[in-house]
Amino acid sequence: MEQKFAQQLKKGVLDMVVLRLVCEEDTYGYGLLQKLEQRGGGFFDLKEGTLYPVLYRLEDAGLIRSAWQAAEGKRAAPKKYYSATEAGREAYREYRGVWQKFCACVEGLCAEGEEEV
Repeated sequence: MEQKFAQQLKKGVLDMVVLRLVCEEDTYGYGLLQKLEQRGGGFFDLKEGTLYPVLYRLEDAGLIRSAWQAAEGKRAAPKKYYSATEAGREAYREYRGVWQKFCACVEGLCAEGEEEV
């Protein structure tokens, strides 16, 4: 049950978290997966099939843009880098504000009468 609940929470905040990391610095998909796993304490250990639809959704909304960059070395493949647009930075600030209000609301609801549970 805990895993299912955690999975639903992740779905709800994934756009915001990915957008935050892209706002921080230009990055590519695999780099994002690594950052999510490391900085998320393992909570955001995602598969590529989960991350890329988020990136496409953010790009379609004009919040990020992508560009291919040649990799260094003869055998290295080019990588698709993602960067935040100004609209994406503004959207992140709005998402963050909503998230903070949401957390405060949930904490208030759950803390009220907690000793009775």
